[in-house]
Amino acid sequence: METGAPEAVRAARSRSRAAEDGRKYGWPSRLRSYFILDPLIWLYTLVMGPLGLIAGFFDRDGRLMHWFARGWSWLIMKTIFSPLKVIGLDKIDTSKPHVYAVNHASALDIPVLYVNLPFQFRIAFKKELLAYPVIGWHLKRSGQICIDQQNPSRSIGSIRQALKGLKDGLPLVIFPEGGRTPDGEIRPFLPGAFFLAIKAQVDIVPIALVGTYELLPMDTYHIKCRPLEMRVGEPISTAGLTGRDLEAVSNQVKGAMERLYNS
Repeated sequence: METGAPEAVRAARSRSRAAEDGRKYGWPSRLRSYFILDPLIWLYTLVMGPLGLIAGFFDRDGRLMHWFARGWSWLIMKTIFSPLKVIGLDKIDTSKPHVYAVNHASALDIPVLYVNLPFQFRIAFKKELLAYPVIGWHLKRSGQICIDQQNPSRSIGSIRQALKGLKDGLPLVIFPEGGRTPDGEIRPFLPGAFFLAIKAQVDIVPIALVGTYELLPMDTYHIKCRPLEMRVGEPISTAGLTGRDLEAVSNQVKGAMERLYNS
């Protein structure tokens, strides 16, 4: 019974969210999303994506392409009428390279991060995203870190690139759950999620994105405009840690992220 309790709680929360959304976001919201918001986002992607790719031929370190990605994200965030409040980022020394660990609940998490993290960074993403036109090409050419979750040995080049970036002062954003949550709850972290942070001996900063699941969950194109929050926690040190400490660090970061998310 105890084993099933967390799943039962998650299911109850998911049903509660669905019932609330059904009452608050009916057909007017759907029509606005399907006929205005979604087409505009695709338009931004089809225009900014190729422009960013062209810029990539003149961009050796990905900084110019980051600017295009941020512009694309800014357009999206202005379009979806979802004001976002940032909490705690002012307490972080953003001049230092950190690994930012973020919960992943929505396809719109990435635009939220590009607009609200005021510095250059790279994202560790799963190989499957390379199959998406424009987005996959942009990820590959802009220096993001591709991780093959099925065969990590194929990601050695990307791992070395990420380590070099961290040691050179370039922060890294990771989604330690490995993919989007299907129910809005924070899922178990991948076993090696913080290997790079420990290897580079940089702090891990937990970030909880609140409201993005309700904004746009998996398997729908219905954008439900609402206020959002990005809650940034205290840095978690990896100084002196080794690979044997991966599980303990993962549990510590997950606990911090859950407290931020549920506070």
